[in-house]
Amino acid sequence: MNNVCPLCVAADEKILWQDDRARVILVDEVDYPGFCRVIWQTHVAEMSDLPAADRDHLMNLVFAVETAQRQVLEPDKINLAALGNQVPHLHWHIIPRFRGDATFPDAIWAPPRRRSAARAVDTEALTREIRLRLNGR
Repeated sequence: MNNVCPLCVAADEKILWQDDRARVILVDEVDYPGFCRVIWQTHVAEMSDLPAADRDHLMNLVFAVETAQRQVLEPDKINLAALGNQVPHLHWHIIPRFRGDATFPDAIWAPPRRRSAARAVDTEALTREIRLRLNGR
């Protein structure tokens, strides 16, 4: 049985930014362009497993990614989720939502209501904005 955590080691990820504690990746999800994930570098399951300074650092990353997405993508809404039921490794989903996406206004994991409207995302602009917000802190 393979007990290797798929988030402990970056593999086939488009890393937009990282430091020694966390990384920000772009999720390849055609129906949800601009979807990012902030992944804690060490294997912990819950926010409360982290010391307060690390919790603050992680949430600052989540908020910076959300702000960058809002600036570049101008979504109708941003969804934040930290589930970890299938992969119990601390990570946050930061998901720009648009009225024309497959499941809006439901969660992205709900059955689709429609086909997603095609939406191009300037991933280079999003990456620049995320790096600007995180490197400028």
